[in-house]
Amino acid sequence: MSGERGADILVVDDNPDNLHLLTDMLAGQGYVVRPAASGQLALRAVVARSPDLILLDVKMPEMDGIQVCERLKADEGLRDIPVIFVSALDDTSDKLRSFAVGGVDYVVKPFAAEEVLARVDTHLALRDLQLRLEQRVAERTAELEEVSKRLKRSNEELQAFAYGVSHDLQEPLRMVSNYLHLLKQRYQGRLDKDADEFIGFAVDGAQRMSALIDGLLQFSRVETQGQPFVETDMETVLGESLINLRLMLEEHGGEVEHGPLPTVNADASQMVRLLQNLIGNALKFHGKQPPRVRIEAARQGDEWEFSVADNGIGIPPDQAKRIFSIFQRIHTRKAYPGMGIGLEVSRRIVERHGGRIWVNSEPGVGSTFHFTLLPADASA
Repeated sequence: MSGERGADILVVDDNPDNLHLLTDMLAGQGYVVRPAASGQLALRAVVARSPDLILLDVKMPEMDGIQVCERLKADEGLRDIPVIFVSALDDTSDKLRSFAVGGVDYVVKPFAAEEVLARVDTHLALRDLQLRLEQRVAERTAELEEVSKRLKRSNEELQAFAYGVSHDLQEPLRMVSNYLHLLKQRYQGRLDKDADEFIGFAVDGAQRMSALIDGLLQFSRVETQGQPFVETDMETVLGESLINLRLMLEEHGGEVEHGPLPTVNADASQMVRLLQNLIGNALKFHGKQPPRVRIEAARQGDEWEFSVADNGIGIPPDQAKRIFSIFQRIHTRKAYPGMGIGLEVSRRIVERHGGRIWVNSEPGVGSTFHFTLLPADASA
């Protein structure tokens, strides 16, 4: 379609005089006009070549204009063609029916040529703008899809790089750490005080570096080494998590209670890591009282919402979102050891499962971490 003039217009009317009048009037303005004397002929003409606009008589034998329009709008490839109804009836109910089936305008016979041309020009211009907009949207969508693909490739490459580097660093760091421990065992107290202090700094640095590498490996494995989602019993998952945390529970005198936990659609090994991270944080960041943790689950619409509540030191409100970013800490390493990776890993695990994670907390009272998962009968 070339904007207004030169557009292809189909004129449908069973009255020969009206058909000739409209055809001659539009052709005289430079439009390509095709006449059709019935609804059936109109549908054939549309299939043969899709017009830019249709002028359609409402009252016709066998198949009236309303029926023709309904057939057009039922076809995905034809439904966007603008239809202007033409009728000798100036009845409100007929107008409402015409608009209800998808007509864009309604002209009453006898009509003035200037009025018909003005309405045709207007709707062709609107159609032209619509097509241009759709084309721009399609182009923009294609551009965004390409950017998304490139970002996905870059993210996958970055994760693979992080995994490879972290994995390759483990062995030389293990050797450094082992020899530093030997130095500490053999020579502590045999050298001067400064030497003992330097060895202690080196051992501590190696241990922190080892913890950092382990954290980066966990971080990169969320996507690169995730397992397929299967029906996963969260009570079994909790049991495995508590076995892994047994020494930490004993060290802090912690207790973990839970209500009934459901079966979800998940990567079971990542669910163990998720609960282990959240419970481990509750044990680590406890106050003067021994840590107490309560785990609950409640069905909320199409998902399960889990909560992990503790009686710990809490989180300042302005830090609640920051804690889910990698390497972000709100306490000194001396006060509470750690690398600031566990909650970011937890966030990535939950988001990989199509869920959300957030925290409600009151400093000095405790924190409750919430996350959502899909039930076992849902697709991930």
